[in-house]
Amino acid sequence: MSDRLTLLSAQLNAVVGDVEANLEKAFAALDEGHASGADLVILPELFLCGYPPEDLVLKPSLSVACMRALEELAAKTREGGPGLIIGLPVWKEGEPLPYNSVALVADGMIQGIRHKYELPNYDVFDEVRTFKQGPKPLPIGFRGFTLGLPICEDIWLDTVPNELKEKGAEILLSPNGSPWRRNVREARLKAFSTWSDLRLPLVYVNQVGGQDELAFDGESFSVDSRGRIVQQLPDFEEAYGVTVWERTPMGLMCVEGKKSQLSSDLEETYLATMMGLGDYVRKTGFPGVIIGLSGGIDSAMVAAIAVDALGAENVWCVMMPSRYTSRESLIDAEACANALGVKYDNIFISPAVTAYDQMLSEAFEGTSPDTTEENIQSRVRGVTLMALSNKFGHMVTTTGNKSEMAVGYATLYGDMCGGYNPLKDIYKTEVFELARWRNANVPKLALGPAGEVIPENIISKPPSAELREDQKDEDSLPPYHILDDILYGLIEREESIDTIIERGHDLETVRRIDSLVRINEYKRRQAPPGVKIGEKSFDRGRRYPLVNRYKDT
Repeated sequence: MSDRLTLLSAQLNAVVGDVEANLEKAFAALDEGHASGADLVILPELFLCGYPPEDLVLKPSLSVACMRALEELAAKTREGGPGLIIGLPVWKEGEPLPYNSVALVADGMIQGIRHKYELPNYDVFDEVRTFKQGPKPLPIGFRGFTLGLPICEDIWLDTVPNELKEKGAEILLSPNGSPWRRNVREARLKAFSTWSDLRLPLVYVNQVGGQDELAFDGESFSVDSRGRIVQQLPDFEEAYGVTVWERTPMGLMCVEGKKSQLSSDLEETYLATMMGLGDYVRKTGFPGVIIGLSGGIDSAMVAAIAVDALGAENVWCVMMPSRYTSRESLIDAEACANALGVKYDNIFISPAVTAYDQMLSEAFEGTSPDTTEENIQSRVRGVTLMALSNKFGHMVTTTGNKSEMAVGYATLYGDMCGGYNPLKDIYKTEVFELARWRNANVPKLALGPAGEVIPENIISKPPSAELREDQKDEDSLPPYHILDDILYGLIEREESIDTIIERGHDLETVRRIDSLVRINEYKRRQAPPGVKIGEKSFDRGRRYPLVNRYKDT
């Protein structure tokens, strides 16, 4: 019996529902494990079907396909080399729901299957809806070692780790599907440290990649029995990492492991938007994206993210001037497109706007121009972009930030028209921060150029929708540093109006913003998806009723 255990953490990007492609990645991971001399390869949670499968996992045929794939993996291990730990749904006959499970295959056989005990049912998770709770998992033997196989949420609470320790586990090997959000790195380490007195090593293997509104950062790591980080995989990229463990009188000790450098806070945010958009486009099969480039900071930021994620050759920017578009915006939009190296076109919308004015003149007789006419311009732009999308196949990428989405400063079926919005969970003040950061840095794995990709004038000029003469955002909204602080309190912290006022904000301003947030829920419900960045993203992370008469007085 060996006293040495070599593990390969395989931090990979699965595609939800593509069992065959995920199986091929698992085969490649086994080959990598063989080449690196590993005894055991560990893949993320529900890897064979992809995570999160949501209601897709309620199709019994998906579990059948995953079990067939597992049997193929088991057969491959007959050839010698490493065993494999991999996640999949397991649906037992007669049960109302499948289990969220992990299997160990080795030496040509399925050695054992364990089921997830702690099913998360908060924030973006609703696993109680789609999975049956498993029993408290028992350890499993592997080539002379006793392994605990807790699945994701199982290690955020102490019940399962305690049970596995009590039953004789020497090390915890944990497949995860843990989505990224700000400060999640600290939250993970804090949560896992609460049961560090168990003196059990932990190998945490997280998936990486974008899935709908979620971005998974990877950041897989290992800690020894003293709670020290002995291995760290990079963030926001596929990676493999080897650790070597030796049995000692003090338990299993890590004698080999590499620690990668992790990204800074702003870079993490940028990488999450990049990955969210890039994987959404690639996994859904669009040939590229089309963006309405206005000469403003939001569309310039989205264009930069798209180029970094997809390459300039897959990004098409279109400026759609109206009679209110300034020469400054025309110059800025073209400069941004040139800096990014994208295809760029001008399509003037005045003929279509004039046609609508004529068409509606009789119906509007006796009324004065207002936001109705402004919104027609925005909707003409939406129709124009969708026409180009239908004709050439590119996905329309929208550009509204979280501040605008919160207060409804966006036009339904206009600038909200599209397939994905990378800025949906990023406040306006954060957009400015990201723009300056991107001009000074090239993110890792980015396909875009270095240097100033967002012209300084776009960042420094006052924001404007340019839908009427001399329009500025601050004509309708408080300055963004004030607005965002109020919104952060209302949305992220669920603070009362009194609490926000105590921070120095004007009562009537706070009440007006609170009212705008409430009455625009219907708009947000119809907005395209966008990657989750903070604690409370619209849709997945914050589910409010459309009809809602509650007011904080």
